[in-house]
Amino acid sequence: MSNIFIVAAKRTPFGAFGGALKTLSSTELGAISTKAALSAGNVDPSLVDAVYFGNVIQSSSDAAYLARHIGLKCGIPIPTPALTINRLCGSGFETVIQGAKSISLNEAKIVVCGGSENMSMAPLQADGNDARWGISLGSGLKMRDSLWDGLTDQYAGTPMGVTAENLAEKYGISRQECDEFAIRSQQTWAKAHKEGVFDLEIAKVEIETKKGVKVRKRISRIVFSRSIGNSNASTSPNFHSRQPKVVDTDEHPRPDTSLEKISSLRPVFKKDGVVTAANASGICDGAGTIILASEDAVKEHDLQPLARLASYHVSGCDPTVMGIGPVPAIRGALDRAGMSLADVDRMEINEAFAAQFLACAKELELDMEKTNLHGGAISLGHPLGASGSRITAHLANEFRRGSGRVHVGSACIGGGQGIAVVLERV
Repeated sequence: MSNIFIVAAKRTPFGAFGGALKTLSSTELGAISTKAALSAGNVDPSLVDAVYFGNVIQSSSDAAYLARHIGLKCGIPIPTPALTINRLCGSGFETVIQGAKSISLNEAKIVVCGGSENMSMAPLQADGNDARWGISLGSGLKMRDSLWDGLTDQYAGTPMGVTAENLAEKYGISRQECDEFAIRSQQTWAKAHKEGVFDLEIAKVEIETKKGVKVRKRISRIVFSRSIGNSNASTSPNFHSRQPKVVDTDEHPRPDTSLEKISSLRPVFKKDGVVTAANASGICDGAGTIILASEDAVKEHDLQPLARLASYHVSGCDPTVMGIGPVPAIRGALDRAGMSLADVDRMEINEAFAAQFLACAKELELDMEKTNLHGGAISLGHPLGASGSRITAHLANEFRRGSGRVHVGSACIGGGQGIAVVLERV
């Protein structure tokens, strides 16, 4: 593969379900991470040749236009094309792959790639045929949860959590192991956060608060008083400026939880099962952006690469055990790069479920001293379209902190797929 570089990689903090980011649409979140990435990489928006953005649960009113609107909101030129992508939980990774392909085909030199999701906004919806064309007497409109629908594979007749239960049974993974791994995710995130590990990748989010309403009313009163000749009206009122709320930390982590606490939770999908709310990924809101550039663009515009994209691979697997998808994807990506697991210094596999992650770790015989060192989706959360972007951003920025040469990021994909990218130190 030709030399394709990551020259910037940023993500928003991940907001908890119904948390601080709930009112920001996927488009708005994507614009925030993209503006931050363009700024961090010193990339002029006018140089961008294409925009690829992932989104799964199309919860915003402009979801059909998401990639295009993100580009326009960030000052990317009108002639620059944009494409919204849905490869479910692998969408963020997939945008990097599509961006790399466009560069390899000489269709682009600089590409914005990213993923965004607002799961809090996922609508309750009525069937269009029922709502528009009518229903039988006494039936009433039935509402469906688009979020739950998105987390259920109707072809396999299987919610995602059940696929994790299937893997736990196949690989002999216990509830104790799942809970212990969940605690590891929380504790490693807490340690990394305390040490400022995420500072390089985080794009702070400013949210307007309700402050300022009283300011406007105060101004109106003063203007009215002056208009009627009230000489006592203050000429220099002590106004309070509108202060936005700044979100700079992931909201979902619960570092203070304990094994004793989460062990008391009931299984969600299966009696005597292993999957609970504590050892599954969190439903969250957030976005991430990766900027790719060709070797020529890096030289021409004096860009500073964070990493080289060495390889990638996407593969299919049995939908009823979709969580094992990272195994063939990682093996395929490493094989394409002429590498093996022994060459990998850092491994990140999206923690859709503890049981799913542990199955992949057992199958690949992963070294846990190199794997998911700073927490994962169980602690940070899993905004579906954004997780691949988060993992890529984290691994790319980690080259600036560590001494490793090869980093691999991967995710399982609902419906039975896996996706992986291989990054190499520049």
